[in-house]
Amino acid sequence: MSQRIGVDLVPLARIRPLLAAERREVLERMLRPDEISNCRRGGRLDVPALAGRIAAKEAVFKLLREDGVPLPWLSIGVSAKSGTWPKVALEGEALSLAQASGIQSDISVSISHDGDYAVAAAVCEIADPVYEPSPPTAD
Repeated sequence: MSQRIGVDLVPLARIRPLLAAERREVLERMLRPDEISNCRRGGRLDVPALAGRIAAKEAVFKLLREDGVPLPWLSIGVSAKSGTWPKVALEGEALSLAQASGIQSDISVSISHDGDYAVAAAVCEIADPVYEPSPPTAD
């Protein structure tokens, strides 16, 4: 087994405009309703919490290592209530990509916030590739 890691950094300034009513649809294409709900503090959406969830999803996507495939935002679930460790759940397209890329374990994710940024790191185990030598070629 080998490990794979994905990391992402999200500036809070990238998230703040998404709180406006006319931009909320963008946020809803990135986060599930339960994820948005879990980012409420005192009845208001918490920008660092939202940025952390988005960073976590991008970090998880980097584990999948699929070039040219758009990030399947809603098929990557990141749940974490205040004060608990986040958990990742894959379904649909993200689960298929994980299986195809050889991910052999649950995905662990850590989210942190400091100043104007949220950062997330995701890690998993993958199956080591099987080495099959090419047959000799005739000259």
